[in-house]
Amino acid sequence: MRTPLILTLALVSLASSSVPVRAQEFSLTDTKGLVPVGVTMAPADYLGRKMVPATPEKGEGFALLPGVDFQDGTIEADVAVKVTTPPGVRNPGFIGIAFRTKPDATAFDMFYIRPGNSIAEDQAMRNHAVQYVAAPSFGWYELRRAWPFIYEAHAKIDREAWTHLKIVVAGRVARLYLNGDAQPTLIVDGMKGQNLRGGVALHGFSGGESYFSNVKVTAATPAPIKNGSDAAGTWQVKLGTDSGMFEGTLQLQRQGEALSGTWSGALGSNQPVTGTWRDGYVELSFPGEWPKEADNGKPGPVTTTLAGWIDGDAGKGRGKVEGRADGQWSATKKPSS
Repeated sequence: MRTPLILTLALVSLASSSVPVRAQEFSLTDTKGLVPVGVTMAPADYLGRKMVPATPEKGEGFALLPGVDFQDGTIEADVAVKVTTPPGVRNPGFIGIAFRTKPDATAFDMFYIRPGNSIAEDQAMRNHAVQYVAAPSFGWYELRRAWPFIYEAHAKIDREAWTHLKIVVAGRVARLYLNGDAQPTLIVDGMKGQNLRGGVALHGFSGGESYFSNVKVTAATPAPIKNGSDAAGTWQVKLGTDSGMFEGTLQLQRQGEALSGTWSGALGSNQPVTGTWRDGYVELSFPGEWPKEADNGKPGPVTTTLAGWIDGDAGKGRGKVEGRADGQWSATKKPSS
């Protein structure tokens, strides 16, 4: 039986004189206004601050901030997590902020941290200190297996202490900053969430008490993008990787959510392409041959995967030649003749 989570929300308002008109700040010392999803709530104190703790009914819980409709902008909060699992049970602690969240918290983009991993002796665990995920289809497991170390990073995070999170969202790009650093700890270029707007939710997981303070949401002018762009057509593609640039032409057809077509260029000619389309998000795969002139590795059969978004007549995302190269791709749609 898993230990219940206590998700604690301490939202301390700042002086309003310097706050932009579109900023929302929350001073909550009771449960009024919070929207629980899978949690029950009751008042509490932590480190001298009055808070609104929430205990999940199952393994994780959310508390949605009231009156927030967020697309692009900045989310800031101080967070802390206290691990409550018994001695000998490994638990690095989990605490995060979800955004563009559906009211029932079944779909969202989210950053969260694992403070205990920050100081692990295993370097792989250290690299799992900061995480991006998107529900319902792109949890940590799916992202780590498909794209190792792209959606997570190491950071210095103290245990049972306040960590300042700042999330900056612009279109399909989100950046996570920790403790006032000028450089982001993690950049996600091509978020995988289903929605371009939604709520903001505070998230914790079982085996720990999670606390949030000084929460502020500031809206920005949304980027001019929309979901639903079609992938069908002819595309000129550039895949820039750590093993060089690979260019070619994709010819794609779409039947519902199924994509098919061909790839011609570097890595092979007239190679069959298969994939999926979801409201403008695409995942494509095709076989090919590693070129003999490439610096890394002997010639041989390879599989290339492209994942990302189509926005109008342009596309971009992550790409990899399995076991040989990885990087980012961009594409431009050729006009119809």
